[in-house]
Amino acid sequence: MIELEGVPELIDPVMVAAFEGWNDAGDAASTAVAHLDREWKGEVFAALDAEDYYDFQVNRPTVWLDGGVRKITWPTTRLSVVRVGGEKPRDLVLVRGIEPSMRWRSFCNELLAFAHELGVELVVVLGALLGDTPHTRPVPVSGVTSDPDLARTMDLEETKYEGPTGIVGILQEACTHAGVPAVSLWAAVPHYVSQPPNPKATLALLNRLEDLIDVRIPLGELPEDARAWQVGVDQLAAEDSEVAEYVQSLEEARDTAELPEASGEAIAREFERYLRRRDGGGPAAGGHATADGSDGTSYLRDAPGGRTRPPKPPKPEAEDDGPADEGSDDSSED
Repeated sequence: MIELEGVPELIDPVMVAAFEGWNDAGDAASTAVAHLDREWKGEVFAALDAEDYYDFQVNRPTVWLDGGVRKITWPTTRLSVVRVGGEKPRDLVLVRGIEPSMRWRSFCNELLAFAHELGVELVVVLGALLGDTPHTRPVPVSGVTSDPDLARTMDLEETKYEGPTGIVGILQEACTHAGVPAVSLWAAVPHYVSQPPNPKATLALLNRLEDLIDVRIPLGELPEDARAWQVGVDQLAAEDSEVAEYVQSLEEARDTAELPEASGEAIAREFERYLRRRDGGGPAAGGHATADGSDGTSYLRDAPGGRTRPPKPPKPEAEDDGPADEGSDDSSED
């Protein structure tokens, strides 16, 4: 039995988890949980034993100096708790770490033991994958679950994925078998600009999480980071005619596929989010961004010809060496 000394009784707790590695294209998912931890000043209350789950030749420990004293940080998974106030207080248990190298079933069972002891009512696992999606369009975020009842009540997709999976899929199935409601949120990251960070995808995950658990999330500097990221990618694409042509083909395919859905439901969802933020005392620092990474300013909205028209930015110093999709998945999974 897990003894959680010092952890207060939680209010309607939700566990939100993300893992670096195969399920974390552009570091979008792990950065989202790190953002929650930072904005709400999470307090770490537990860490899994690194030797139980990690191969240190794959995920090596790091050495650092603390006031002249050498210390070691071991790769592991840590749990922290954040208290979310407001009219509808709800606490979050944040799980952030690296996809384990071994003993995945024991790893999931240990996390579920914490969830049971803390009275967690819902587990949300964040993931990001590489896909054929243009960086100029809203980031697709799919919400999936293995529970048919949960799919109906929370307007989610019931997963039909078959194929290789990562710790996100394994943890979701472990929750389902343990009778714990579980959802996975997946953001699609453009495979031609897969290098981390990807603040636009992180922002889209947080917006979807906000809708799912009905908690207003402070966005901090993420909206501005998302704008800067898109302007930088626009500039890089404009300098390469083949990339620009490819992006345009992705835009046309995306717009054609989504044409039947360009109606009331998506617009109503965005308007409801706007009203919640306005009624909650206005947007968080940095403003509110839509799922496409903008905050309502015109230069990130789609131009009539299908291309965005940002102001001319200075040339980014970072170089884009092309796709870096090794070890990542190109299709949605559970």
